[in-house]
Amino acid sequence: MKTKCLIIGSGPAGYTAAIYAGRANLSPIEYVGPQMGGQLTQTTIVENFPGYPHGVDANQMMMEIREQAERFGAEIRDGEIVSIDFSSKPYRATTDDNTVIEADSIIIATGAKAKYLGLPDEEKYNGMGVSACATCDGFFYRKKVTAVVGGGDTACEDALYLSGLCKKVYLVVRKNYLRASEIMQQRVRDAENIEILFEHNATGLYGENGVEGMHVVKRKGEADEEHYDVAIDGFFLAIGHKPATDIFKDSLALDEMGYIKTVGNTQQVCDKNGNILPGVYAAGDVCDPIYRQAIVAAGTGCKAALEAEKYLQTI
Repeated sequence: MKTKCLIIGSGPAGYTAAIYAGRANLSPIEYVGPQMGGQLTQTTIVENFPGYPHGVDANQMMMEIREQAERFGAEIRDGEIVSIDFSSKPYRATTDDNTVIEADSIIIATGAKAKYLGLPDEEKYNGMGVSACATCDGFFYRKKVTAVVGGGDTACEDALYLSGLCKKVYLVVRKNYLRASEIMQQRVRDAENIEILFEHNATGLYGENGVEGMHVVKRKGEADEEHYDVAIDGFFLAIGHKPATDIFKDSLALDEMGYIKTVGNTQQVCDKNGNILPGVYAAGDVCDPIYRQAIVAAGTGCKAALEAEKYLQTI
């Protein structure tokens, strides 16, 4: 099986790449991966994506973007790419049912997943008070009480963002210090409505129709260990993300966190030795440890498809 353009992943980046590749008559083949629609489908209402003034159900939005891609000729398939041979062209990708696809160009949009504590209640209250994206969901907690778990820059940034919306924000920190940069630490300390709970672990959540509070333990394992509950309306995880790059760790240039490195202002990808791989591009959260927003992912998907189109004109 042969294609001009293979797209791996089906979030905003993958689907947008498929729209642009389809409109360019590249007849792209897109594999949706383990989670059709990407991690955005783990949330409920999206209010910050242009074109939806009253918000939109995340799953509905992703289905509409998928339909748009299919309208322009993208062939969207269930299944997952499990390996790729970048050693020669055309590149050879193998799926989870052992189908081999030869591709002149590849757009990698496999995304990243937020890290969770592993509490059963995180899944129970997913979309009902539990979130891993403060900038996505913080608006729903205006004038309410929230908690952010984490002690690094991301956690402090999320706490500060929420402090501008919420009545009160608890920052739950496992250690007795913050790992964030000094300037971020100072900003958190200066915020009147942020309370830092040092040496605390969240052990569970409770509530009837959504999160109403969290169970915490202070100084776990110490002689003065203390268990108590804190009333909150929203519970935000800020302990990092894991990019879906396991199948590329031996072939592509990744940063220290596992994100795919791109070249300059392009979506171009290099191999492990830093050599540009012609026709191979990355888009979305798999190469973005900073913004992690659907609209940014869609933009990079557009860029990747335009770059692929330009490359294919040269071969």
